[in-house]
Amino acid sequence: MMREWRKNLILILFILFGATISGRLIFVQILNHQLYKAQAQGQQNLLVEIQGRRGEIFLKSGGSLLPLAINKTGWFCYLYPKEIKNKEETVRKLVEILNLKEEELFQKIDEEKAFVKIKSKLSDSEIANLKKANLIGVYLREENLRYYPQDYFLSQVIGFVGGEGKGQYGLEGFYDETLRTDSEFIEGKRGLGGSLIFFSPFQKQEKNDLILTIDSDIQFKAERLLTEAKEKLNFERGQIIVADPWTGKILTLANLPSFNPNFYSGEKELKVFKNPTVQELFEPGSVFKPITMAAALDQEKITPQTTYEDPGIIKIGGWPIYNYEKRKYPGQISMIEVLEKSINTGAVFAERQAGHDLFLEYIEKFGFFEKTGIDLQGEVFSQNIELKKGYEINFATASFGQGIAITPIQLVRAFSAIANGGKLVNPYIVENLPNKINEGENFVISRKTSSQLTTMLVSVVEKGFAKSAQVPGYYVAGKTGTAQIPWSALEIEKKGYSNKTIQTFVGFAPAFDPKFLILIKLDNPKTKTAEYSTVPMFGELAKYIINLWQIPPDYE
Repeated sequence: MMREWRKNLILILFILFGATISGRLIFVQILNHQLYKAQAQGQQNLLVEIQGRRGEIFLKSGGSLLPLAINKTGWFCYLYPKEIKNKEETVRKLVEILNLKEEELFQKIDEEKAFVKIKSKLSDSEIANLKKANLIGVYLREENLRYYPQDYFLSQVIGFVGGEGKGQYGLEGFYDETLRTDSEFIEGKRGLGGSLIFFSPFQKQEKNDLILTIDSDIQFKAERLLTEAKEKLNFERGQIIVADPWTGKILTLANLPSFNPNFYSGEKELKVFKNPTVQELFEPGSVFKPITMAAALDQEKITPQTTYEDPGIIKIGGWPIYNYEKRKYPGQISMIEVLEKSINTGAVFAERQAGHDLFLEYIEKFGFFEKTGIDLQGEVFSQNIELKKGYEINFATASFGQGIAITPIQLVRAFSAIANGGKLVNPYIVENLPNKINEGENFVISRKTSSQLTTMLVSVVEKGFAKSAQVPGYYVAGKTGTAQIPWSALEIEKKGYSNKTIQTFVGFAPAFDPKFLILIKLDNPKTKTAEYSTVPMFGELAKYIINLWQIPPDYE
């Protein structure tokens, strides 16, 4: 009896235990299935990509720093697709509130992801309406956003941060890895209330800020000059570069048209994001003649006083080469006068005295077949393959700046060597990072050649077509250039040149101890030559800089 009772007791205990387990399973798996499913999902780690806190960009202005690109906090909307029950209703509401495309939203909801970001930079009204709608599976979260407080100012230099959190164009693109934090993926756990709890590394990392070489006063003046000239001359595009010819430091880099990087997505023309000073090639025209003279002078094939008889027209392989407006200059013409009057046949004469091989060698030495190395994204250069083929006509036209493609920043670097005694320096725009690119001696012409050319370029300003570049009390050196734009540059499949022009002036002052160098380039202004467009602009900007820096005069 005792044994039977014990067996029955054990059996009853097993039955009770089994019933308890079964009841618990029913409770967990059936009655409270949704609750425990949510808890299980809540313990899953989510790898969420959030834009990190980027280093900021400034330039010095007076005794303080002027912010150009900074961080601010905004809100973004994301989905947790597995929670969404009524897809149609949710999509309808999101389309209405956030102005998104219905098809794209359905695709995102169907994605096999735990976390789907659908829109950044939410407005106050969008945030308020989302909270009011209280949609299941739709959440809000704070994020770091890029903000450009100066709007259009220096926009092509700065660039912007794109939708993927990656820097594009300008400094944002070139220094993207420097500016952003090491990790843009933040690990978080999903809580029962739906919000994400992040363990962010941002607080432990220091920002890598950039401080620019740009002079804020000169930059503002240059941008204003372009705006005023646009109304008078109706040019298509314009650029101004101001540099220190001794160091390569960029003091101004202005472009028109520009754009507002806060609203880059609204721009219809992607071309406006490009910085033509470093990202576009052009044929420089007569502003290239000093480079031709440099080769011949440096090899002592000519002197500034060397003369030739101007033929007015040169025929090479059936191709005629004329001077501007087909002018012919009577008598013996010196090399100084060739630059003063910008005579094409004189440039051809100087190139022939140097010889084709030496001419090509000096073009290479001046850096026209390579990038300058400036710290801006997307710098381009041309190998000038046609010129290197060695045809007589190509060397002839290149001597006065047609048939050779360069960038404005390459021209600034070459003229800096003429201004500083012959040393080739590389331009740069960020001041507070180690810059070793200009260490060492890289002389492309002798000091004697530099001095001779400078004197010749002073004569261009005093006696030639650049008189309006003069600043009373100061010696100014410079050269004009008016180049026809080839059809190919206008994306028209046609040989030869259009009637459109690019008008350029490059100059430096005070000429024999230069403190600054200025390049001004206008695309197709409504004037005949650079004498009437870029030269007066140079004169105004040079006077402004001299007064701003209180540079002592050369003479009374």
